[in-house]
Amino acid sequence: MSKTTIAIIASISAVTGAAVTAALFSTRERKALTTPPTRTSSVPTSTIPPAPIPQSPLSSRPIRAPVDPSGLFQYGFPGPISDLNPTPSTTSAFDRRTRNPLWVAEHITPTSLSMSGGDRRHSFFVEDTSIPSKFRARLQDYQRSGYDRGHQVPAADAKWAQEAMDSTFLLSNMCPQVGDGFNRDYWAHLEDFCRRLTHDFPSVRIVTGPLYLPRRDPDGKFRVSYEVIGNPPNVAVPTHFYKVIFAEDGKTGGNVSLAAFVLPNKPIANNKPLTDFLVPLEAVEKASGLEFASKLPEQRRMKLCEQIKCSILVREYADRQKNLQGKAPERSGLPTPQS
Repeated sequence: MSKTTIAIIASISAVTGAAVTAALFSTRERKALTTPPTRTSSVPTSTIPPAPIPQSPLSSRPIRAPVDPSGLFQYGFPGPISDLNPTPSTTSAFDRRTRNPLWVAEHITPTSLSMSGGDRRHSFFVEDTSIPSKFRARLQDYQRSGYDRGHQVPAADAKWAQEAMDSTFLLSNMCPQVGDGFNRDYWAHLEDFCRRLTHDFPSVRIVTGPLYLPRRDPDGKFRVSYEVIGNPPNVAVPTHFYKVIFAEDGKTGGNVSLAAFVLPNKPIANNKPLTDFLVPLEAVEKASGLEFASKLPEQRRMKLCEQIKCSILVREYADRQKNLQGKAPERSGLPTPQS
């Protein structure tokens, strides 16, 4: 387990309790919790009177409440509301509190990446008018903020049509990201790694989003702290970002190779191994409050980084723009599926 994984689990443990985290990451302990051993007593049961079972008055008889808390709904539902938003190239849920997406999902294939119907020069950053104005991220929030408008689904993944590429420039697909050393470097290398997976898998689905993780302060206590950009302050700056990858073998009911990565929103050296940021899927779920594979049976799950070599291909930014797919990741002796 990498140092990044340990740090994330430690952070989550600090918030939720070590016992809960230990139960989450240990199958053996989960089984022990769900299947307690049967105990026998040498004392005849007839000599021990049955313990009284406490009962709530509500469970024994119906009552007529003098109040109606749900009557609030006549004035509107407070939320939370996730603003589910499908576009030609993305499907996303928006966090009105942080003005960032909760998650953005995409689907790439060898065919989709080989098409060239979209031109980035004709796409422009725009506010997402499907989000209510008071909850919306705005273009001026990013001005002189020191952060990039960081794509969650990259434009290079949606070049199959101009409308598809334009959809990736909605601010609901953006988060504030550190530019040099991250968005324009290591994060871009990770996006390139995802595209190169289509050389080995006929279908790749990716979910990307922000995290706001606690860190230990000098007093030893864990706190969640993040910057907010805009004037007035409007858009939260995530501390970390995650990518959850589903690499499908293309068969109905076939295997799905999974991987989850969590990267800090700060400059990362290009010689840092990608596997240093590999974490259990459960760690991302616990940190984000989301579930990604609740309907995927365990017998269909494979570990992506055991099927291929999970590593980035470092290239200069200009060269990367010329060749968006690059060389395919190395496989671990497995045959390449036919697309």
